[in-house]
Amino acid sequence: MSLNHNLFAQELLHNRNNHPVKLPVKSVTHILIKDLLQLLFPHFSEQTYFNEEEIASKINLLKRNLKTILLSLNNGIESRFEKIADDFFCQLPNIHKNLWIDAKAIHEGDPASESIDEVILAYPGFLAIAIYRLAHELYLLDVTILPRIFTEYAHQITGIDIHPGAKIGKSFFIDHGTGIVIGETSVIGNNVKIYQGVTLGALSVDKKFATIKRHPTIEDNVIIYSNSVILGGETIIGENSIIGGNTWITKSIPPDSVVYNKNEIILKNEKQSSEFFDFVI
Repeated sequence: MSLNHNLFAQELLHNRNNHPVKLPVKSVTHILIKDLLQLLFPHFSEQTYFNEEEIASKINLLKRNLKTILLSLNNGIESRFEKIADDFFCQLPNIHKNLWIDAKAIHEGDPASESIDEVILAYPGFLAIAIYRLAHELYLLDVTILPRIFTEYAHQITGIDIHPGAKIGKSFFIDHGTGIVIGETSVIGNNVKIYQGVTLGALSVDKKFATIKRHPTIEDNVIIYSNSVILGGETIIGENSIIGGNTWITKSIPPDSVVYNKNEIILKNEKQSSEFFDFVI
C-alpha cells in the first residue's frame, strides 16, 4: 500500500494549525539553558567578559530570548510573558547564590572531590541541580511546559530526573546520581544527601491524584543511600535520619532514625557443603 502524500500532508497541516509553534522550542530552550549556565558560571562560558556592561548586555539578550520562547509556547501566557521574564531574571542572583552553596556541599561531602571547580565542571549531580533550580523558578511563575523541557534536558544528559515542581532546600548534595527520580510534589529540606538510584515517588499514578501531594517529604540533614525507594505523599523521613541502600519505605520514619535491610551472606567451601549448585547463565 502506497502513502497518499496529499492526505498525509493535509493531516500534518491540520496538526500544525491546531498546535502552532513559532520556534523549534526544544532546541532553542536547550541553547537558553546553556547560555544561562555560561552566564552564572565561568566554568561553562565560551565567552570572555571584560566589564560589567558586557555582562549586563548579555543578560538583556537572554531575557529577550526567554520572552521569545514564552510567546512561542502558545500556552495562555501571552499577556504576562514580559513580567515572567523580568521576575525570572530578578531571581537569578538568589539562584546563583544557592547553587554555590550546593557546589560547596558536594565538595565538602565527597572525599573524591578536589575542588569546587571540579564539582561545577564535572559532576552530573551539580548540573542536574543547577538546571532544576532554574526550572523551578519558572514553575513558581506558573509557566507550563517550559520548566519540564528544562529538567528533561537535564535528565537526558545526566540520568537524573527531578520534576521542576519539587521543593528542594539549600545545600543539596546528589552523589553519582544516575537513576535518581524526584517527583513533582516531593519536599526536600536543607543539607540532604541522595545517592544513585533513589526514587521519591507516588504510591499511585492514578490521574485523579494529580492535584494532591503524592510524593514524600524529606526533612533536614537526611542521607538516602543508593537504590532506596520512598513512596507516598504522607510519608515523612524525619530529620537527621539515615536511609540505607535498597530499602522500600511507604510509612513515615521518625527523626534520628537509621533504616536498613539486614542481609545474610553465607560463605561455604566445597568440603563444607553437600549441596549441589548448578549456575546456568
